[in-house]
Amino acid sequence: MSNCAIVGINWGDEGKGRMVDLLTERFDVVVRYQGGGNAGHTVINEKGKFALHLLPSGVFRSGVMNVLGNGVAVDLEHLWNEIQDLGSRGVPVTPENLCISDRASLLLPWHRTLDGLEENRLAGKKYGSTKQGIAPFYSDKYQKKTLLAGELLYPEHLKAHALDLLEWKNLTLTGVYGAPPVTAEELLGWLEDYGEKLRPYIRDTGKYLKQAVGSGKRVLFEAQLGSLRDLDYGIHPYTTSSNPIAAYAPVGSGCPGVKIDEVVGVVKAYSTCVGEGPFVCEMFGEEADALREAGGEYGATTHRPRRVGPIDLVATRYGVECQGTTGLALTKLDVLSYLDKIPVCARYLVNGQETDDFPFPVLLQDAKPVLEYLPGWKTDISSVRRWEDLPREARDYVEYVEKALGTRFDYVSVGPERDAIILR
Repeated sequence: MSNCAIVGINWGDEGKGRMVDLLTERFDVVVRYQGGGNAGHTVINEKGKFALHLLPSGVFRSGVMNVLGNGVAVDLEHLWNEIQDLGSRGVPVTPENLCISDRASLLLPWHRTLDGLEENRLAGKKYGSTKQGIAPFYSDKYQKKTLLAGELLYPEHLKAHALDLLEWKNLTLTGVYGAPPVTAEELLGWLEDYGEKLRPYIRDTGKYLKQAVGSGKRVLFEAQLGSLRDLDYGIHPYTTSSNPIAAYAPVGSGCPGVKIDEVVGVVKAYSTCVGEGPFVCEMFGEEADALREAGGEYGATTHRPRRVGPIDLVATRYGVECQGTTGLALTKLDVLSYLDKIPVCARYLVNGQETDDFPFPVLLQDAKPVLEYLPGWKTDISSVRRWEDLPREARDYVEYVEKALGTRFDYVSVGPERDAIILR
């Protein structure tokens, strides 16, 4: 395995952090290439249980360099707090194992304010934002109205640019939403406080990655969220504001010419969804409550109960195609052990006709799941480490899903711990 991207196939929350933590022993560099602090990667290892939001999941491996690429929404305040939290728990994060792209844009406090104001305005039509400022941030980025992390290295230029943006942004805060303006003292104080702390981490990550790849180092690209939350290919408008697909990884990392040799798509053994939007396979009532409790399905960032359902073969097949996967990892197979029979969303019913194709977004709201059922195995599989030791019914379930997706599961996770994995 040389350069590899680990990506989510569905709505996010598939267990990517768990897989990155497992596989980083084979890599020298781990890169986050998009997204911000609006989602979390849960990692459980010998150091404890962690919910990472901005930091790449390679921070737990000695000798691994972690990179926040230019495609990431860098919230200095939240990043610094996350670094401090890990440090207090025995996981040092320093410029020796973390660097921030000088071309990454800064997510400022007003982006979080605007996120909340807009969700309140939308009321019943809200998108389900985590209110971390992601949509306002990326909107500003594509208007070329953000500060670059590298500007923190040039204080006089930074101040002039920041004050120009402040004048512009206050027009929106006060004129559109009737909110109080941000003062120059507030903005410059925030930049000085957190900029001073994080300035040593900023570097030309494109140059670093080019040199790393040129010297034979192996790079792992870590995505946030999944295919169905992709800005271009997801369930518009209930998406994130960046591109979690593997094809964007070289662009968002800072080294657009780097080659990705392998794409590992992460699929949960059942479906979960945080936030608003169509979720065709969704369960309700006691059936949903039982699955949610069995899987501990609560958001790593928001702590909101996740919406749950059976594995959705239509959406998952589409996600696999979007990501161009070379192999798959199946997580949380052990969670299904309590079921007598396991439901699978095999097809959709759209406009009275069954289909295997993922519909255009406006058709999803009225699509219905077509369910099939497979026998359960009704035994604890969390200690199993060899494929042949899984119950026949568990193997049948995995192989059924593989056949439907047309791609093999190279990894089957039977627990959150680093070693709770079956390699095939």
